[in-house]
Order: sequence, then C-alpha cells, then structure tokens
Amino acid sequence: MNIKNVFIYYKNIGFKLLGLLCVLLGIIGVALPVMPTTPFLILALACFARSSSALESWLLNHPRFGTTLQHWRAHQVVPVKAKYAAGLGMLIGFIFLLYSSPPSWVIVLVAVVEVLVLTYLISKPSTPPKN
Repeated sequence: MNIKNVFIYYKNIGFKLLGLLCVLLGIIGVALPVMPTTPFLILALACFARSSSALESWLLNHPRFGTTLQHWRAHQVVPVKAKYAAGLGMLIGFIFLLYSSPPSWVIVLVAVVEVLVLTYLISKPSTPPKN
C-alpha cells in the first residue's frame, strides 16, 4: 500500500465521520428550535459526496430532507420556510447570548456573523427555476 492510497483511505474515513456528525447535529436541530437542520445536512451531503456514494444517495433520497437537498445541489435553493426558521433561530440564540452577559466583542462578532449568514441566505433563490 503506497502513501497516496493510505491518505485517500483516511481522508474518506474523515469525511464519512464528519458527515455522520453533521447528520447527527441536523437531527438534533429538528428537535431544538435554536439549532439549524438544513445547513448541517448540506455539509453532510458535501462530505458524503467526497467519501461515500451510498450515504450521499441515502441523503438525497431521504423522504423528509431529500427534495430540499436535491434543490440545493441543483440550484442552491433555500426555501422561504428555512430562511424564516434560520432567522428566528439566530434571533433566539442572540437573545440568549445577550442575557448571558458576554464581553462586548463577542456580541459584535456574533451579530456580524449572523447578519452575514442571513444576507447569504436571503440572496439565495427560494424556489427552483421553472423549466
């Protein structure tokens, strides 16, 4: 076994583990309103695309999340409902952050990141293009 094959083997294991962790976080996000689901599943899909066609196919054909992930992959679509949920989740999380009395720089950093993320989400289409 040469070094290139060893590297590829461990890279695939790393991507599979990271993808599975993202799926787990996405499942947790279904239950917790302040934790997103879709971004973790998109990350999992990217990891599986680089490591396991079987896991990638499983996500793309999932009865609940498959259509959303297929639209993301084909057109980078973020449904309106997901945009609202992300905004609401970030707002709730930010309110909790404010009540925890963090340093000012943390508040500013989190606010800037959340505004950037929301700007990115809003810039994406909400429905796939008509054929």
